[in-house]
Amino acid sequence: MRLVVLSGLSGSGKSVALNALEDAGHYCIDNIPVALLQSFVDETLPQQDPSFSHVALCADARNAADIPRLPALVQEMRKAGIACEVIFLQADEDVLLSRFSETRRKHPLTTDRVSLTEALEQESRLLDPIVDIADLVVDTSAMNVHQLRDLIGNRVASRAEGNLSILLESFGFKHGLPADADFVFDVRCLPNPYWEPELRSLTGRDRPVREFLEKQPQVQAMVDDITAFLQRWIPRYKETQRAYLTVAIGCTGGQHRSVHMAEAVAERLSSGDTVQTRHHQLS
Repeated sequence: MRLVVLSGLSGSGKSVALNALEDAGHYCIDNIPVALLQSFVDETLPQQDPSFSHVALCADARNAADIPRLPALVQEMRKAGIACEVIFLQADEDVLLSRFSETRRKHPLTTDRVSLTEALEQESRLLDPIVDIADLVVDTSAMNVHQLRDLIGNRVASRAEGNLSILLESFGFKHGLPADADFVFDVRCLPNPYWEPELRSLTGRDRPVREFLEKQPQVQAMVDDITAFLQRWIPRYKETQRAYLTVAIGCTGGQHRSVHMAEAVAERLSSGDTVQTRHHQLS
């Protein structure tokens, strides 16, 4: 059995993620009581039923009384040899407030005395221990429904058991650091195509920009160094049973250098593991 435990902040897209896993063939249960999680596993695991070979369970603040037990329970299942991974979704508070305003849904922790803002703060504190054990933290602040579905499908649903899913993501420092990065590399020291008038409106995916950057010795040296660093340490991540590794590469605007670098490093690493790219400022 491969067990995916999905959690996260209300409004961060858990329903979309769970639907994506269900469409990919997972047996899904939304809002399972944490107290029943171990019983569910104990009941289904011995059956060897193909229907339960891939299971996704959503547990969050709707089960506020029992959710603090989840981290310890996950650790117990991992020690027992169950392939259990935790995916946590989050988003910026202003984004969550906007989403609740648009959908007019009620937050599970709001009451006559607890406002939406206060409920979001309570929920964040309540779920903090789950973030600490999460295999993958996804910030959905800048994602639409389709992008989230694609990410869950490509990174989570399609990941083979025992394989390391590597994401190379480009971003612009002026837009802020990605919240989900394990490593961050700064490539703002490299020659900038932005200052070439004919390249300014293009991106790092366009051939003229790639050709410009590939001619720069510093760019090639940076690609070599980042690739060598990752190739040295990826085996260590595998030894510790890590399922996901996210590497962020940033330039000033996230349009040219970081995009090219992410694609170039991904191409170097793609021979062994599942490697994907994502470009925040090209979305």
